Amino acid sequence: MASEEHEIQKAIMVALSQHKCSVFRTNVGKVQTIDHRWFDAGLPQGHPDLYGWRWVDNQVFYIEVKNKTGKPREDQIRFHEFLTSHKVIHGIARSAKDALMIVDGAIVGYGYDDYGSEAQ
Repeated sequence: MASEEHEIQKAIMVALSQHKCSVFRTNVGKVQTIDHRWFDAGLPQGHPDLYGWRWVDNQVFYIEVKNKTGKPREDQIRFHEFLTSHKVIHGIARSAKDALMIVDGAIVGYGYDDYGSEAQ
């Protein structure tokens, strides 16, 4: 993840944590085992960078962190479409303010409208 996105991600985590939410960063990637096999660790392809829930009602949310010009990959759009089909709170956040708006407003699919998906 680009350094700028990493800083945005940290700011979002702090803001949501201070806003009565539990929030977690996802870790994904491939690692090579000691016997030289590759192990695909982590979550499904396209899974958003952050996930958590609101303490007030235990509603789950997912946040994809992007910088000002970042665009979601095709696998991220597919994951967004899956979340949308289940009416799960999620969106692309380019700032802590965006993330708070998504979570507080219970928005489904914020920021995906420009990428050929069926965001609400």
